[in-house]
Amino acid sequence: MAQSTPSLRIPPVGWLLMAGLALIWGGSFVANRQALTGLPVLTIVALRVAGGATALWLWVLIKGLPVPKGGKWLVTCAVLGLLNNVVPFCLIVWGQTQIPSGLAGILNASTAVFAVLVAAAVFPDERLTPARALGVALGLAGVIVAVGPKALAAFDLRSTAQLACLGAAVSYAVAGAFARNALKGIRPEVGAAGMLTAAAVVLLPAALLNDGLPPALPALPVLASLAYLSLVASALAYILFYAVLRLAGAGNLGLVTLLVAPVAIVLGVLIFGERLSPGALAGFGLIALGLLVMDGRIPLPGRRFSA
Repeated sequence: MAQSTPSLRIPPVGWLLMAGLALIWGGSFVANRQALTGLPVLTIVALRVAGGATALWLWVLIKGLPVPKGGKWLVTCAVLGLLNNVVPFCLIVWGQTQIPSGLAGILNASTAVFAVLVAAAVFPDERLTPARALGVALGLAGVIVAVGPKALAAFDLRSTAQLACLGAAVSYAVAGAFARNALKGIRPEVGAAGMLTAAAVVLLPAALLNDGLPPALPALPVLASLAYLSLVASALAYILFYAVLRLAGAGNLGLVTLLVAPVAIVLGVLIFGERLSPGALAGFGLIALGLLVMDGRIPLPGRRFSA
C-alpha cells in the first residue's frame, strides 16, 4: 500500500487536545519525581494504576459502555496490563531515581522508533521501507547520543536507569502491536480500564509485600502528584488520546510523542532546576528528526516510497 503522509488539516480542537495530551504526559515525569520524594517505586505505580482504573470504570459506568466477558478478554487485559503499565511504569519511575525527568522523557520518545521495528517484524503491511529504515537509524543514533558513550563504557546505576527507560519504550512498542488485534471491537476506554485493573491486581499486593504501608500520610505535594498520575496522566489521558485519534488521525499522533519530551525537559528545569547535557539534547534532536522522516513530514528527496 502507498505510504500515507499525515494530514496537517487538523481542526483547532484537535490541536488543542494534542497540546493538552503532550502537556499531561510530559508532566507525568515531574510528577514521578515529586512522588519519589515521599514514596517508593512500587507503591507509586500501584496507586497510579489503581486510581486510574477506578476513574475509568466510573466513566464506563456513566457512559453505559459495553464490557466484554470471557477468558479471552481477561487474557487481553492481563497481557496489556503487564506490557503497557506494570513493566514500563515501574522501569520509568525506578529510572527517575537516578536520572532527570527531562532525560527520562527524551528516552521515552524512542517508543515510536521501537514501535516501527516491532510492527515491521509482526505485521506484513508494516514493512520497513527506506524512509522508515532511515528514520529508525536516526532515532537509534539519537538514543546512543542521548545515553552517551561514557555511560556505556563506565556502567553504573545511571547507565542502568537509562536502559530501564529504554526497556519501558520497548515494552510500550510491544504492547501497541499486541493491542492492534486484541482490542478490535472493544471501546478504547473499556480496554484502558481493563488493563489498568489487571495492572493493579498485580501491583497492589506486590507493593504491600515489598514496601509495606507508608509509616505516615505523605506530604501534600506527594499526594497531589499521585492524584495527577492516576486521574490526569492515566484516566484522563487515555480518554484524550482516543479523542485525538478520532480528530487528528493516527498519523498525527506522532506529534504528541515529539511534544512530550520538550514538556518534560522544560518542567524539569522550572520545577526542579534540572540541567541536561548537550548530548541529551542533541540525542532528542536526532530522535525527533527520525520520527519526522518515518511519518513522511520530511520526505526523502527524489523518491516516493510505498509502505
